[in-house]
Amino acid sequence: MNDHIAEGYSGSVTLVVNDQEIAGEAELRGYFEPIDGRYHWYGRVSANPALDALLTGPVTVELRTPQGSAPASKLGDADPWGRLRVSGVGRPPFRT
Repeated sequence: MNDHIAEGYSGSVTLVVNDQEIAGEAELRGYFEPIDGRYHWYGRVSANPALDALLTGPVTVELRTPQGSAPASKLGDADPWGRLRVSGVGRPPFRT
């Protein structure tokens, strides 16, 4: 039995990658993990060649939505449609 209740956001986002802003769309979800006591959020960001060009080395990423912003711990793992996986732990960039 899965006790996770997914919460999320779908819509426009701004990714700040190494101090450069990139606009896009994202589908985000998240849940509270009782084992570690933290909120885990994740999703996919729309394909964007400008974003791909910034991912050539170590990056810092902040994800902003109209509801809030949060640092992302990981950005990468493109799917067959070029959408990038994004994830973070802690306060998400959307209302819960």
